[in-house]
This record gives sequence, C-alpha cells and structure tokens, in this order.
Amino acid sequence: MIYDALIVGGSFAGLSAAMPLARAAKKVCVLDSGQPRNRFAEASHGFFAQDGVAPLTLKAAGREKLAAYPTVDFVNDEAVMARHTRDGFLIETLRGEVLQARKLVLAYGVRDHLPDLPGLAERWGGTVLHCPYCHGYEFLNQPLGVLRVTPMSVHQALLISEWGPTTFFLNGEDLPDADALEQLNTRGVRIEPAPIATLEGEAETLDGVRLSDGRLVPLAALYVATRTEMTSPLGTQLGCVVQDGMHGPLIVVDPLGQTSVPGVFAAGDLIRSMHNASFAAADGMMAGVAVHRSLVFGPLGM
Repeated sequence: MIYDALIVGGSFAGLSAAMPLARAAKKVCVLDSGQPRNRFAEASHGFFAQDGVAPLTLKAAGREKLAAYPTVDFVNDEAVMARHTRDGFLIETLRGEVLQARKLVLAYGVRDHLPDLPGLAERWGGTVLHCPYCHGYEFLNQPLGVLRVTPMSVHQALLISEWGPTTFFLNGEDLPDADALEQLNTRGVRIEPAPIATLEGEAETLDGVRLSDGRLVPLAALYVATRTEMTSPLGTQLGCVVQDGMHGPLIVVDPLGQTSVPGVFAAGDLIRSMHNASFAAADGMMAGVAVHRSLVFGPLGM
C-alpha cells in the first residue's frame, strides 16, 4: 500500500497532524517508536482543558480517538532510513518493514542531553526541569536553582526568579559578563560559583544541591536548559535544510510546516526552540492541513 501520508512520530505533534488527514478520509500511517520526550513527566501543564493530565495518558487518548477513523494505521516501530521514490517516499523501519507514502510529516522530536551530575538524571521531569510554564507553579515561592549549561542559562535564571527565590549555579564556570550580572542582581538572583558535587534527596524529590566544598544549598527544584538533538536522521537523509536553534539543530519550515524538500513537512520540537505540548499540537494540525492541501492542489512553495 502507498499511503497518502506517513507521519513519523506518534505523540502530540504527530497525532495532531494525522487528525485532519483522517477526517479528510486520506490513507494515513502513524509510525511511533513509543519513546516521547515527555515520558519522564508525571503531568502536562498548560494544555487546553487538560491541565495536570499525564503526557502518556494524553497521548493514549489522542491515539484512541484517531484509531476510530478507518483510514488510519499505526505501526509501532522506529524509522531508520528514508529516501525518495517515483511515487513519493519510502521509509524502512528498525524491524525491516518498508512503508511508502506520497507525503511525509516528520514529528519524531528531540532528545535532551543532560549534564553529567550525580543525582540529576533520575530526577529529570520531576524536580529537575526545563520549563517553568510547564513545571513552575508547583514550586511557587520555594527555593529554586538554575544550572549554567549554555549562554541561555542566564535568561533562564532571570525568568525562574519570577516563581521563587533563585540561585544561579555556575558549577565552576566563569562569571557572566557585567551586564548579565547587573540584570541578575536586579532580579534578586543569587550567584553560586562553586562546582556541584551531587543532588540530594529521597527518591525523585530534591532536598538541595551539595557543593564541592561540602555546603548544601536547599532547593525544591533545579532548572536546566539542556542541549537537544533530533531523535532521527530522516530529515538530513532527505535533504531538509537544518539551522541552529537556541538548544540544538532545527528543521527549517515555512508557516505551513513545509520543509525545503517538496512533500516533506515537519512539526513539533523539531522546528521550534520553544517546546510545549500546545505548540506541538498546533504545529501538527497546521502540518496535517498543509499536507492535505498539497494532496489536493499540488506542491506547496517553501
């Protein structure tokens, strides 16, 4: 079978992209590896009418709704190779299945590279976080920390101070420049230059950060601006233009989600530096509608 559209990625962006195509009675395949980026979080916040619901619960509900449409298929596997064909595109999966489609939507997302600090990885998504809009209110007015990872960490520290008293941990790195220090001081952000030895607390909770000199800085949560990478090479295999974003590489798309490669669309964390479930769902809907328009009217311009 040659599908009208093959969607690589079955979370917020991918399922949202599939819905308008399903409702147009197009033959759609959703290829899902089952490893969404937000699987570590217990709750998704800020998503319209679903605040506080677990991401995996939302994903399961979205998949159930989509499965009600008879033209939609699901393949639980990972895409490993993509190439152009006379009729569109061919995807090969990890288990060796070959799938073909006239159009592609890339919605496979990104993965986070966490700093190598003892006690950090096991708290990721619970008390070690990246987004205050997603996970800030739960720690309102409690002592918070921001770990210096990238130049954007200064901006993160300035923002996090809106939620509670904030310490900016340089972790042995140099002080920010004078302008940044002045802004941090104005916002009441405390600077801690000492290296971090470990994060402490029972299970996934966080009592504080133990510094290399033995001091314990009490914290309720630590925010980390991670570096990200795409979870699949499909975009580059197909020749999609990629640019550097704030946290890692991004696929370049036009306002409709069309990549530089005709017939290939992208949505979600792959295309924007600001990552949020609502953005992913909106990007997916736009890409799905654009795919349908391209099936009806022909190629869309970049």
